[in-house]
Amino acid sequence: MGIEFQVVDTIHRVSAEAWQALWKTDYPFVQYGFLTALEDSGCTPGNIACNGEENASGDAESGWQVAHLLGYDGEKLVLAMPMYCKTHSWGEYVFDWSWAEAYHRNGLAYYPKLVCAVPFTPATGPRIACADSHELGAVLPLALTWLRQFCEAQGFSGAHLLFPDKALSSQWQALDWQQRQGCQFHWFNRDYTSFDDFLSGFASRKRKNLRKERQQVRAADVTLQRLTGSDITPQDWDAFYQFYHMTYLKRSGATGYLNRDFFARLGEAVGDQLLMVVAYREGRRIAASLCFFDNECLYGRYWGCREEVPGLHFEACYYQGIEFAIERGLQRFDPGAQGEHKIQRGFEPVLTYSNHWLVEPAFNDAVGDFLQREKPAIEQYRQQCAEALPFKQV
Repeated sequence: MGIEFQVVDTIHRVSAEAWQALWKTDYPFVQYGFLTALEDSGCTPGNIACNGEENASGDAESGWQVAHLLGYDGEKLVLAMPMYCKTHSWGEYVFDWSWAEAYHRNGLAYYPKLVCAVPFTPATGPRIACADSHELGAVLPLALTWLRQFCEAQGFSGAHLLFPDKALSSQWQALDWQQRQGCQFHWFNRDYTSFDDFLSGFASRKRKNLRKERQQVRAADVTLQRLTGSDITPQDWDAFYQFYHMTYLKRSGATGYLNRDFFARLGEAVGDQLLMVVAYREGRRIAASLCFFDNECLYGRYWGCREEVPGLHFEACYYQGIEFAIERGLQRFDPGAQGEHKIQRGFEPVLTYSNHWLVEPAFNDAVGDFLQREKPAIEQYRQQCAEALPFKQV
């Protein structure tokens, strides 16, 4: 098979038509428009050397530099993987800080590394696209062999696949990439006809607690509006970014991974796959959440507020999303990483996956041993969380 692989430093080295033709999915985070919005806004700069040196096209502060893997059969694009050169581990949500520290203690450099991932987005989904004319099962071993050689030649410590679906993760594992499991909390639509229908499956006390939480928001004279597509105005985007920015500052002292330009481009690029929930009090916007959606799933991503109202975060980020998913017939709601507080609100523990390969054999073996020992603890945690769900016992 005569496929030639290359890593490109900007998505603009491939046309939108060629990129989109490979992805047989409406999963929002691999769409050309979404990835272009990240890059062109400077959140994931292109055209920057992975050693962190600045050049004329931007700066390296984001720590996410475009390094997409492409495969060509002649002049035809037949494979694509969204990849990034990383100079830190922020924004990945698969935590490998201890691995980096171990490298440092042994006089080795863990950064830069390569990740096949969607930046700042711990949402499981497709991570590789292959043309209909080629079998992924045949192309993938070639691509991963080439990727290993590229890492060795360019001085990367290794490469990592973040938040693939289980089937893709298993394919990589079969090719000697270590598999890691994690746990998130997702809501599943079991043919609910309304939010009350969903709540009818709760134990009585827990159903009462959730209704009380929603009532707190109404009692605070807060109203909420769900906006999609062109209904989201520039004024809504301005307010949303202020809330997002302010909330990051309060929480961490940082300004957040994403800038105003990204959100402006996002509305233009994938507006029909966006849900913004805006909270009003006395006619003023005081908070907002932003979700993405495709034909099957709602993805909760960003939140911010100007005023703290008891229960408002849960209402805007979870309950409005559940109602939207029921109305649209979506099968799942993925509200993001972490958060045991989601359990009592009916979000069920699910396993997530990542895969890892390190150039240094001793460290690769050590990581593999660690992940094997970690796996039973993750499964036990998932089971314990499942036992704490609010649903009636059957």
